[in-house]
Amino acid sequence: MTFTIRPVEPADIPALHMMICALAAHHGDTPDINPTHLRRDVLGPCPWYTVLVAEQNAALIGYAALLPLGQLQFGARGMDLHHLFVRKPMRGQGAGAALIAACQAHCVSIGCTVLTVGTHPENAKAALFYKRRGFEARSGPGPRFSIRLDQPPT
Repeated sequence: MTFTIRPVEPADIPALHMMICALAAHHGDTPDINPTHLRRDVLGPCPWYTVLVAEQNAALIGYAALLPLGQLQFGARGMDLHHLFVRKPMRGQGAGAALIAACQAHCVSIGCTVLTVGTHPENAKAALFYKRRGFEARSGPGPRFSIRLDQPPT
């Protein structure tokens, strides 16, 4: 399958909002995000999230949302993969992997040395998905994974 991975654009807000709500519902959460706040948080003058979208045939099929991390005492930058979502009919066709690769490239381009992600404790499938892409388990609460970005892949 061929996907285009690109930064979110203003016209994407309605579809992105629907996917965020779908992910929240999947986790049993009640979403409280609205398109106005979403636009502010991903496109405003001081975006809080970096969002990349996966597009196929002019339709959004998934997204990844990144949040900055840092360790000031080490001068280290990183990003947390806060959300990764692919619409159900498109899962298993490479869009998630393409989004992760694009996230890694974005992180490297802005000087990050680590990308982290967390999964639900019972989501063994997600944990395996990340491990297959080079993420390693981290210590601490909840399943957390990270991948070093300042070293060549093995």
